[in-house]
Amino acid sequence: MVCVKLTLGERVPVTRFVCSRLYKFLLLCLVSSTFGYDDVLAEGSNNGTVELGSVLRPSEQLMLWYSTERKFGLGFHPSGNDGLYVLGIAYSDIKDPALVWSAGSGIQIGVQSSFRLDNNGNLVLQDEIGRVLWQSNTGNSGVVSAVLEDNGNFVLKNGNSTVVWDTFTNPTDTLLVGQKLAVGRRLELYPYSFSLEPYGNLTLKWKGNITYWNVGASESSKTLTASLSNEGLFAISNSSGAQLWVTRSSDYTDNSTTLRRIKLDPDGNLRSYGWHENSQSWHVGWSAVEDQCLVYGWCGNFGMCVYNDTGPTCTCPSANFVAVDPKDPQQGCKREPDIDIQECSNNQSMLELEHTEFLSYPPESDDFYGGISDCEENCAKSGSCIAATILNDGSGMCRFKTTNFTSAYQSITIPSTSYIKVCGEPQRVPSSTMPVAPSSRSIKVSVAGIVVAVVGTLLFLAIIETAIWWFFCRNNSGGLSAQYTLLDYASGAPVQFSYEELKRSTKNFKEKVGSGGFGTVYKGTMPNRSLVAVKKLEGIEQGDKQFRMEVATISSTHHLNLVRLIGFCSEGRHRLLVYEFMKNTSLDVFLFPSSEKSRILDWETRLNIALGTARGIAYLHEECRDCIIHCDIKPENILLDDNLNAKVSDFGLAKLNNVRDHRNHTLNSIRGTRGYLAPEWLANLPITSKSDVFSYGMVLLEIISGKRNFDISVTSGRRKFSTWAFDEFEKGNILNIIDEKLGGQINAEQVERAIQVSFWCIQEQPSQRPSMGKVVKMLEGLLPIEKPPAPKPFEGLQSSASINCSVSASGSMVSVLAASAPPASSSSSADVFLS
Repeated sequence: MVCVKLTLGERVPVTRFVCSRLYKFLLLCLVSSTFGYDDVLAEGSNNGTVELGSVLRPSEQLMLWYSTERKFGLGFHPSGNDGLYVLGIAYSDIKDPALVWSAGSGIQIGVQSSFRLDNNGNLVLQDEIGRVLWQSNTGNSGVVSAVLEDNGNFVLKNGNSTVVWDTFTNPTDTLLVGQKLAVGRRLELYPYSFSLEPYGNLTLKWKGNITYWNVGASESSKTLTASLSNEGLFAISNSSGAQLWVTRSSDYTDNSTTLRRIKLDPDGNLRSYGWHENSQSWHVGWSAVEDQCLVYGWCGNFGMCVYNDTGPTCTCPSANFVAVDPKDPQQGCKREPDIDIQECSNNQSMLELEHTEFLSYPPESDDFYGGISDCEENCAKSGSCIAATILNDGSGMCRFKTTNFTSAYQSITIPSTSYIKVCGEPQRVPSSTMPVAPSSRSIKVSVAGIVVAVVGTLLFLAIIETAIWWFFCRNNSGGLSAQYTLLDYASGAPVQFSYEELKRSTKNFKEKVGSGGFGTVYKGTMPNRSLVAVKKLEGIEQGDKQFRMEVATISSTHHLNLVRLIGFCSEGRHRLLVYEFMKNTSLDVFLFPSSEKSRILDWETRLNIALGTARGIAYLHEECRDCIIHCDIKPENILLDDNLNAKVSDFGLAKLNNVRDHRNHTLNSIRGTRGYLAPEWLANLPITSKSDVFSYGMVLLEIISGKRNFDISVTSGRRKFSTWAFDEFEKGNILNIIDEKLGGQINAEQVERAIQVSFWCIQEQPSQRPSMGKVVKMLEGLLPIEKPPAPKPFEGLQSSASINCSVSASGSMVSVLAASAPPASSSSSADVFLS
């Protein structure tokens, strides 16, 4: 066997790199001659089957056991550290062969290591001196052969072709198309793990005990599985194949995406990757945790996650801490001096961190409700408390951190203040920006100069402030102090932006993404590169202080199915609200597409949207401190996030618009949208939470039918949409009501239940409509549903519900008031839903 051929007269520059590579190549030749590596070379051209006794060893030209069509290869792959390898399975026919499985959780080994399938059927990975680093523990299990399949699964089989062991049921950090993650199995990449729990949820955990991501189905079963499809759907399915939860990649159904995989990355995030043929590269199509800073422990102990111009990064809370490894900020921080906090009990102090939250999953047992000062003081006195966060969301929740590990997130958008125990005086300047400490001699010399500089600076600032007030604010009754009056009335206020800041973030309000009765919405980008929706309100006649109070009330509502209010602007005549941005826009875009190429929502997605919307409205009606009536429920105000989860928007805006219309504790001016207005709007009767229920019922009927309720052309003759739908339901023609774009792919029981719920919601008598809490339970199948009565003539409506939830006369809050009208007469059907 000829290993090297040198030609006389050829001039080759001899460098350390060339010598190193030549040494390794000669070593390979020696290994080949000694151990019969020619036989191993033949294994590189196998047809997917690996015989007992086969051996692989690292080399400069990596030897692989290939699948039949050579889509995957099992062998030694470079680890990234020079001279070290990882034994695993990777794509073999693309430019960027990502590793999809590894032995020993990616353990790195040297060039003289080996991997073999023993004659007894055991897979064994050994290092240079023969130590076993990993094995499949399948010896004497009847294994007669192994095969690497074209889906990436490496399988050991017995004489009956029964699978004894395979990589799909023993994953490491990746899921492939066709691979099922069963309950009890997990992807692991220390300290993070991803698993499907028996109660039906997918979870991401830190060190196995901190769950920082938890989503999924409501069905509990040990037979559930999670899998990825060729189209980019990642779903939880039961034993019968029904999908209980599903999420989509951003390149869903993209024909240029030929390969897909789900991977638990080293940063603790779970991501879906797609191989795009056009760019010949992997693209991220979906991330479990959209905000990387919410991944627990990503910045290490005492590390704080912040955003800069390039994205999320890790830093230390202040100069009271130093990085464990300055070259790797994700290794966390340690106290300076590096001693246990209990050892300096006589010199402890509390470092205050504004716009910071110490992540807590779930809340600890020592958490309590109190004010800012109570939170700081109680943590300082507690021997077990390491740090604390006071949530400025109106709840007054103080969260204690009693473990020795803390994970922090700091952002201008976080309305929380945190405290952490330090040894000595708190230093609020981040360590990365701390100046070099001067010598003691220079301190003594410069004391007088510092005093002069400080006094001079204060005088200069006072002169500037006085001049600003004189020229701009002396004729303004509110003055500069008016911008801070909200702090006197409410804690946890949203972020206040200036008009110029929002003007810059929206590029002078360039990209319009929607409009409605309350104003126009523009797309904006914040400094941390997060997208926001900026709504310019129109017709707002409230003063600055009252507007701020209303905004504070709206921002105190927090629910998975409500669009989050990030901040506001109240500057002169400008009134703007800043919301989180919803990539998939609103529900009407999907229900009533403008072209046939638009994405079609399947029935399961529609039901999830209907349920999410109902839960959001139920929270506004029944779980907020003050009942909030939306007044404008319609598909345009139901936004969809990246995973098509429903989020109700524009709630509470009726209170901001034209306070003069809030008379007699009711809303007398019509604020809704044609087709969704409850009859009481037109009858000049009190507006209650049941008015939202009526609007929701019309939306639910549209979700089912895919038709606009006020589009007469879709109904027979000129009958009302609801009347037409009820007649079809009575005749048993349910398929005539269902959106034809679904192609009959529905769950008949769920559809019938939803149709009946919609008919109960659109009853003319408010007392006959269910509360939104009961709507949720009926849609979930937790409450029985009686047969709904036919819609009654509108003229017959004369009474209102016994409890009137409506806007107060001042317009500053929403109150629950007893209606002056007598309660509705009871009936068998009305009693079922009277709330």
